[in-house]
Amino acid sequence: MFFDTSALKNEEIYLSLYKTADENIAKGYVPAYYFKIVRRKDEVEVGVCDLRIGYNKNIEYGGNIGYVIYETFRGNHYASKACKLLLSLAKKHWMEEVIITCNPDNIASRKTCEHSGAKFIGIMDVPKNHELYKIGEKKKCKYIIRLKAHLK
Repeated sequence: MFFDTSALKNEEIYLSLYKTADENIAKGYVPAYYFKIVRRKDEVEVGVCDLRIGYNKNIEYGGNIGYVIYETFRGNHYASKACKLLLSLAKKHWMEEVIITCNPDNIASRKTCEHSGAKFIGIMDVPKNHELYKIGEKKKCKYIIRLKAHLK
């Protein structure tokens, strides 16, 4: 089910797999990879990211890709560079598109989506029974990267 991830790197960063998670149907979770984003020049961890494989109702609001860049390292486009690396892994899983969501007021994350090549779809209301709503996230911006367009 899970693929080798050692090739997820570019000239500036690499993704270091630290765990995987199997599907949890009861909770509505799809299989996922979890990575540290590591700067190559000094082996410093600058953030984390994950790729959730497949589609369901949770993915509509939580997205296939998540990322956090530690505050000290923000402004270097590490999140969009990590997203681009994750696209090749999504393709290995025969995913046709990748959904990325963020809070409407998170301008940095919205810019990351745009720098990653994602198309803005719109702002969605999160259903009241969803986990995200319960922690105060009532709206989500939805972006999509169509992977067929990225095939070479």
